[in-house]
Amino acid sequence: MKNLWEVLARQRDYRLVLSAGLISLTGDWILRIGLAYHVYALTGSTLASGGLLLASFLPLVVLGSLAGVFVDRWDRRRTMIFTNLAHAFVLLPLLVVRDDSTIWVIYLVVLAQSCLQQFFRPAEQSLVPLLVEPRQLVTANALNSQTSDVARLVGAALGGVLAAIGGLPLLALVDAATYLIAMALLIGVRHRPERLQLERAGGLRPAVLKVKAEWIEGLRICVGGPAMRLVFVFGLVTGVGEGAMSTLFAPFVSAELGGDGTAYGLITSSQAIGGIVGGLVAAAVGSRFSAAKMWGYGAVAFGLIDLAMFCYPLFWKSLAPAFVCMVLVGLPGAFLIAGSMTVIQRLTDDASRGRVFGALFAAEGVALLVGIAAAGVLGDVVGIIPVLVVQGLGFVAGGIVVLGRLRILEPAPVEALTP
Repeated sequence: MKNLWEVLARQRDYRLVLSAGLISLTGDWILRIGLAYHVYALTGSTLASGGLLLASFLPLVVLGSLAGVFVDRWDRRRTMIFTNLAHAFVLLPLLVVRDDSTIWVIYLVVLAQSCLQQFFRPAEQSLVPLLVEPRQLVTANALNSQTSDVARLVGAALGGVLAAIGGLPLLALVDAATYLIAMALLIGVRHRPERLQLERAGGLRPAVLKVKAEWIEGLRICVGGPAMRLVFVFGLVTGVGEGAMSTLFAPFVSAELGGDGTAYGLITSSQAIGGIVGGLVAAAVGSRFSAAKMWGYGAVAFGLIDLAMFCYPLFWKSLAPAFVCMVLVGLPGAFLIAGSMTVIQRLTDDASRGRVFGALFAAEGVALLVGIAAAGVLGDVVGIIPVLVVQGLGFVAGGIVVLGRLRILEPAPVEALTP
């Protein structure tokens, strides 16, 4: 708990970034849940609801890698401030949506927000290593992963309520307010980049050619060494599995466990509870362990728990074990995320970190879409459980490979810039 207290109490800039992320993510979940409810209420069409998913995924695949180039050229703090302000601004068109004739406005807003997110995420992950001491990086990443679970738990609960009370205008205003609050917190961050990095952003070569060259350089970094190739492949394999999971988990609860919509919602939300507890544990003890070992053992345990959850209905028809598994998987999940994120941050330097994260996020987006499409077909052909078992095996196999390559994933420590 000492390291957890040191990060939260002594690292002011990191605390502001963490709080800003928690507030804006909560607003995201409020809007996401409320939009799904509102779109279906306006159209009565599941196809229209599916369009929201497409609008949110498309920029990740198309823009994610390129956005990382600009993140490396710009001041990360200013990038995060601007994207929060832009998020609040692009929400305003939702105030004019009244019926299904203006449903296209919702799609455009979701598309614009997803585009902005491709700049924010790499900037945030690239900034964190500069705000904490090297030994505190695992703890910081564990706390970052926990905020998404807290935001999902709170935001998902509020989203449906606010949608029923005030409709889309209230959802838009609440989400915009969270972005403005997050922006105010980020303005208070005192960290500034070195002058050398700022000068690097303003070259004399033609802008387009420079962006292209830096984009290609970022892609080469992702596949240029055995350690980064392992990171890249792990993200692809597990991304496909997560896509399959997102597609087939609702049918799994219904067809294999005999649960209804309420059961599905409760089981899904229980993972957030496990993630919150797991994030606290990982933050409290993470600095005592190797980041690569946390990643590897976390992935193996995550996969084994998933396998147990997917296979037990073959012998026992009950909802209770699914609740238990979803809570338990939060602990290895937190270790997996904190460990892998720390490894990536340590394998990259500040000048290229944005491009690396942008490329990795884009690749995982492609993998998710592949998993979603494949699961939709294979779920009917080979069955729900066999496809989900492959998802669990992917994490187990990936974790074993990581543990077998610890030497290349743990380079000699270097002194990082302290705030």
